[in-house]
Amino acid sequence: MIGRQPAGPGSRSYAFVIDWHIRVLAALGWMLAAVLALQPAWSLRSGPAWIATAPALAIYFLYHPVVEILLRGQTPGKRKAGVRIVARDGSEPDLRAILIRNALRPIDSLPLFYAVGLVCCVVTAERVRIGDLAAGTLLVEAAPRAAEDARDARDLAERFLQRWTSLDPVKRGEIGRLLLARLAGEPAEAVRRFDGEELRRRLRASLHRR
Repeated sequence: MIGRQPAGPGSRSYAFVIDWHIRVLAALGWMLAAVLALQPAWSLRSGPAWIATAPALAIYFLYHPVVEILLRGQTPGKRKAGVRIVARDGSEPDLRAILIRNALRPIDSLPLFYAVGLVCCVVTAERVRIGDLAAGTLLVEAAPRAAEDARDARDLAERFLQRWTSLDPVKRGEIGRLLLARLAGEPAEAVRRFDGEELRRRLRASLHRR
């Protein structure tokens, strides 16, 4: 299993409640707009009625898979709750995994209020519901954005230093100073005077300090 902490039933429930309100309000908003636009032609038996109801149902039932694909394993509710969906190796879930995970929501929601899914989260070591078991996914605590940015900067700096001798000296200096400012948390003007081996030494020192 990956190193991140699995999300518990509380975080799952909090994320779901937020997303449920979003999709219900979005579906009802479409219905209301369609009814107002179609008057006086509105009728439950008429063709225009499906113009209102079909998109509203699509918004409600396709909200999770579509948004999770677009936001790479998150929804507004999951972001607010500080959780995200990942594959078991820690990578982003692929399309197949997200579709399987959401296709099994009706089972996890049985008999009411996601009782099956919540029980499954409590009794499994990785706190997963049936949809996660089938899809090979986990819901984990999302790394703070600042921590992710710092890790990305470190990875980039390490690769940059490995290619130091093969880079153009002018471009190397520009990129190196930007990376040093980011790693050191200082404005670009503060590191502008560094160049050559001094810049290289300070980049290495910044990596070792962190």
